[in-house]
Amino acid sequence: MTEYNRKIQAAAGYIRERISFAPKLGLVLGSGWNMILEDMESPVRIPYAQVPGMVASTVPGHAGEWVFGKINGHEICVMAGRIHYYEGHTLQDVTLPMRVMKALGIEKVVLTNAAGAVNKGFQAGDMMLLTDHINLTANNPLIGPNDDELGTRFPDMSKAYDPEMQSVARSIAKEQGLTLREGVYMWLTGPTFETPAEIRMARTLGADAVGMSTVPEVIVARHGGMRVLALSCMTNMAAGVLDQPLSHQEVLETMSRVRVPYRAFIARLIELLS
Repeated sequence: MTEYNRKIQAAAGYIRERISFAPKLGLVLGSGWNMILEDMESPVRIPYAQVPGMVASTVPGHAGEWVFGKINGHEICVMAGRIHYYEGHTLQDVTLPMRVMKALGIEKVVLTNAAGAVNKGFQAGDMMLLTDHINLTANNPLIGPNDDELGTRFPDMSKAYDPEMQSVARSIAKEQGLTLREGVYMWLTGPTFETPAEIRMARTLGADAVGMSTVPEVIVARHGGMRVLALSCMTNMAAGVLDQPLSHQEVLETMSRVRVPYRAFIARLIELLS
């Protein structure tokens, strides 16, 4: 077993000792998505900083803790906030939670994030179903020696986002009367918001939204054989679309505005995917 795998197993073992069930569904909450925790029954909270080998999250809107419990009777593992590459960590540290989820027996994972809308047909507050992504960072969490115990050397990414899980999301949106956009997410490192020129480039390359997370987690989740669904909230129009500056405060304010319909959507998603 490699040193990294031992690190994964130590973190998973620490968590396993503190929970009394083994959920099959994992949920990662991006900026402002923590409204779903209000529905959690008897939550068990484990701060990242207490888990061996894990680093803490430092971004506003990211609580930085594991939360285990039930939502409407369905067992779930929740990452309340994620770790970002721009916080100065390696991509192996950023994606360690995905490895830990796999070690805990998670089979499906739902990733959420806040993103800037590149597609001019979108509006702030829209939810977007990720159908594909573009990694424009020139980095990848799988670079380096491959551990065959964790996954294959060359994982297929042609269907990184699970078609069946996407169908479930579409059916919920229709059921709830929620507009669900679909599109391609482009990952850039941040922490600066993109320039207008970079957004024009993103649009030319086929991106509908841009953000600073999610893609490394998707890569590692697929490497480990987990099924993936990802959702973005268009918290702002990307640079150059509107004549106004961008801020993280705008991100959190938009998420606050859509919290009620998003909370209902995620609760139903958990029910149907469990």
